[in-house]
Amino acid sequence: MAVSRSEQRAFTRQALLVEGRRRFAADGYHHVVLAEVAGAAGVTKGAAYHHFDSKAGLFRAVVAEVQQELGERVATAAEQYDDLWEQLRAGCRAFLAAGTDPAVRQILLLDAPTVLGWDEWRALDEASSARHLSEALQALAAARIIADQPVEPLTRLLSGAMNETAHWIARGGDPHAAEQALDRLLTGLHTPG
Repeated sequence: MAVSRSEQRAFTRQALLVEGRRRFAADGYHHVVLAEVAGAAGVTKGAAYHHFDSKAGLFRAVVAEVQQELGERVATAAEQYDDLWEQLRAGCRAFLAAGTDPAVRQILLLDAPTVLGWDEWRALDEASSARHLSEALQALAAARIIADQPVEPLTRLLSGAMNETAHWIARGGDPHAAEQALDRLLTGLHTPG
């Protein structure tokens, strides 16, 4: 059975993403050579440039993939609970725990902010993890589990705190201590009742 051109392109692109991700996670952005990624993926350097224009283009695609997976990981952790409050706690914990994942740590937390720039990195975060956080906070406010308040500034405060803490964990901070601090912070939001 013959493989169509579009199937071959998709296969080539995916092979480059897999190998690029492996190398970016293991070696860090600055130590990866696109030609070596292409060779290890079994494709030509020209094919790599055709799909991604540059090493930065491949990295950008890998970051988007890792960020999307992180958002899904957070959502999956939250969905394990029916209780809205426990959903928030589980999602936040999953986000912080991701700082110990080697690919998330190196690609998303250490390299992406400097390679892509702060604005692009934040836009990716807002499109996935911060969006889930905002939705969770809106549901909690509507259910009066947290005080009725503008959700956007609260989302930014919590997202910023968790991003900074995830960076801290990625650089060797104690995940258990971070989780305890997160629980104390979140408890302050919970309305009595």
